[in-house]
Amino acid sequence: MRVVIQRVSEASVTVGGGVVGSIAKGMLILVGFEDADVDGDIDWMVNKLCNLRIFDDAEDVMNLSIMDIEGEFLVVSQFTLHAKTRKGNRPSYIKAAHPEVAIPLYHQFIDKLRRHSQLTVSEGIFGAKMLVDIRNDGPVTIIIDTKNKE
Repeated sequence: MRVVIQRVSEASVTVGGGVVGSIAKGMLILVGFEDADVDGDIDWMVNKLCNLRIFDDAEDVMNLSIMDIEGEFLVVSQFTLHAKTRKGNRPSYIKAAHPEVAIPLYHQFIDKLRRHSQLTVSEGIFGAKMLVDIRNDGPVTIIIDTKNKE
């Protein structure tokens, strides 16, 4: 399971000309799954995202979590996070989970994020062509991978 998170002052997802999800201050989460992902990966990631201190305190130091600021999450599926570019110029997505694996994991991730955080969790539409508008605050962008916990 791999995520790219961005601290945002606002973000939205549009599908077919209509906004399907939007948030104010919080975290945009681009998430990609692989076949090897299990419940433990989701639990670890949810805990990490809820407690990651990337929001500014009164002294403008990144010392607060999304829970501390009562922010919002916007989750967008993105299988291209598992692109392999070693050979040639066309990325390979062989490591990305197929929809029959990824869709249940995506919904499980969103459900656990909602239950654990008790915060607003908006989402895109899995597999849809989406336009994602973000106002990256900072900018702050972080990559987290459950298979490479750095």
